[in-house]
Amino acid sequence: MPDGFDTCETWPFECLRCLHVWEEEFVVRHLSDAYGNGGDIWLSSGVPVQPPWSSACCPACGAYRVTWFPSGYPTRHPEPEPEHEPEPEPVLMPAWPPDRASAPQTERTRLPGRLLVALGVPLALFVGYELYAGAMAAAHQHP
Repeated sequence: MPDGFDTCETWPFECLRCLHVWEEEFVVRHLSDAYGNGGDIWLSSGVPVQPPWSSACCPACGAYRVTWFPSGYPTRHPEPEPEHEPEPEPVLMPAWPPDRASAPQTERTRLPGRLLVALGVPLALFVGYELYAGAMAAAHQHP
């Protein structure tokens, strides 16, 4: 029967992308068999997970560029509070001249120029090539 014991470890992390600092608690189950071979099982909320150094992901931005610190680091070095930015001043827009504001706008119908070019140019090239090939075939008939 395997012998073992459990330890509770707290790992502090910092995201290198958004600089978010957080801690995660893990239970490490240290097991050994009758032959003395040992192994560790990492548990988070009772679920087996990868060790924290292999697949840590930032809960704030989802980045995988994460580093970890010695135990107790965040309590000795609290995360700085961001400074509150002042409210931006409202931007006042100038009033439209009365003659432009009262004039009704007429909408023009625009032809789909890009569509006509996209379809017309290849079609013109194809027809031109077929006419050229037909003319050359008629001029150089082989007996």
